[in-house]
Amino acid sequence: MSHLTLNRLSKRYGETVAVADVSLSVARGESVALLGPSGCGKTTTLRMIAGLIQPSAGTIEVLGADVTRVPAHRRNMGYVFQSYALFPHMSVAANVGFGLDERGVGRSERDRRVAAALSQVRLEGLSARKPRELSGGQQQRVALARALVIEPDVLLLDESLSNLDARLRDAMRLEIRDLQRSLGITTLFVTHDQTEALTLCDRIAVINEGRVEQIADPVTIYERPASRFVAEFVGRSVILPIERGEAGLVLGGCLVRTAHPVPEASVLELFLRPQRIVLAGPEVEAGAQNRLGGVVRSHVFVGDRLEVLVDTQAGRVTVETSGAGAMVQPDDAVSLIWSPSDTLVFARPAS
Repeated sequence: MSHLTLNRLSKRYGETVAVADVSLSVARGESVALLGPSGCGKTTTLRMIAGLIQPSAGTIEVLGADVTRVPAHRRNMGYVFQSYALFPHMSVAANVGFGLDERGVGRSERDRRVAAALSQVRLEGLSARKPRELSGGQQQRVALARALVIEPDVLLLDESLSNLDARLRDAMRLEIRDLQRSLGITTLFVTHDQTEALTLCDRIAVINEGRVEQIADPVTIYERPASRFVAEFVGRSVILPIERGEAGLVLGGCLVRTAHPVPEASVLELFLRPQRIVLAGPEVEAGAQNRLGGVVRSHVFVGDRLEVLVDTQAGRVTVETSGAGAMVQPDDAVSLIWSPSDTLVFARPAS
């Protein structure tokens, strides 16, 4: 049985469609990311689930019960806001226990649950501090403890790591994932950061202009994107125009094979992950692989990888490598080699 179900959920503001027919089923204990660019409708969807916005159409069910018109304070959902929304005049303990006070929980039980929640997020000993006395990561933990202490049916996280620096964000991702798994709590995580979605969640719903483009596990989203938008938005991509010739697909005068279906559109584009391209010598035989010749234009060191820019007859290609790429120099002739299984072809969108 689905723990949380969205059935054709929609939201309109006049003639503007913010969310259009979003359907999603989330199992108990599952973590699902709503991933997409700013303004795509993912936060609006989360706020409808929380009861902060009323949908224009569709339904929201929790454990089979329709909660679409149930007020937010009666839905038993924990919500962690992007800004954390902590009360500055309250202590950490008072912030965490606020939801319990609103529910009329007795003092002894309240204190026990607040202490347990602070322990879960590793904030023991800081209960008397005010939010201004905490670091950004500690404030994020307080907001998370406040959401967890009410023992919610669903945990909702709205861009909750976006205010942290890169190193702290990486650490908090692991902490949230471990906590979510240990508690077995059903979680929806809104983000525009693909790394967060890929590392935090069991499945990802990629949203574009209010509509779900694809729902799948992280590996499938990355390796087998269902649309051009998903392929371009998730991960780094090489995009080149490709033609349909009499003998097959033609890229820069070379025949190219793919292991995947090719759309019937007249104008096509090739998608490749730059780290799946191998740099080789100009005379190398490709065998069962695809091959495209080119000339090295430049290479750039970016820490964990080397980006090699290669000019080909099909256009400029970026190759990411940590090995052989370090050996090439500008104006070197090279071959770009890649597998048909890594070759994706989509229809080029109308301009």
